[in-house]
Amino acid sequence: MRDSSQASERHDARNLQRPWRRFSAFAYVAEQYGYRYDGLSPLSPKGSPNPYFAFRRLPDAPQRAAWSAQHYPTAPEGGRLPETQRDVDLLHARIMVDYSLTHRRRGLTALLVLLVAMLIPLSQIGFSGPSLLVCGAVWLFFAGLWLTGLSLARRRYAKYSRLLRDSGVD
Repeated sequence: MRDSSQASERHDARNLQRPWRRFSAFAYVAEQYGYRYDGLSPLSPKGSPNPYFAFRRLPDAPQRAAWSAQHYPTAPEGGRLPETQRDVDLLHARIMVDYSLTHRRRGLTALLVLLVAMLIPLSQIGFSGPSLLVCGAVWLFFAGLWLTGLSLARRRYAKYSRLLRDSGVD
């Protein structure tokens, strides 16, 4: 975990290795030691495919950590904590809802960068009809991929939002 500027309140973490279920289990373990998952971090770059997620330190963090250490002394060395699959699944749903909201910005940023990047070869070979057609086709291909990804992200958002709503979690 990476400390933020508010050292005792918010801590930020990235999930660079995937899978998301493992990160959800990490969030569950962090909660057992007094750090509750708190959504996307404001530290996240706007177009990043790997956003930061915030964890808030709970007021009873020292007590939670002491309790967990007393009852599950092997947990810090990789031993297990008592996890309920339901709690991990709900954290997974919250994380997926938050992550799904980042897709639109990531894709738009990539499409704009691609558009600017295609100007470089066009400036070298000339802005002729065939070269503009090829560049346009490449850009449309990636725009189609982005739209497909956006559709998948919206379905994922709807699925996990419904799961959270049905479970009574906001």
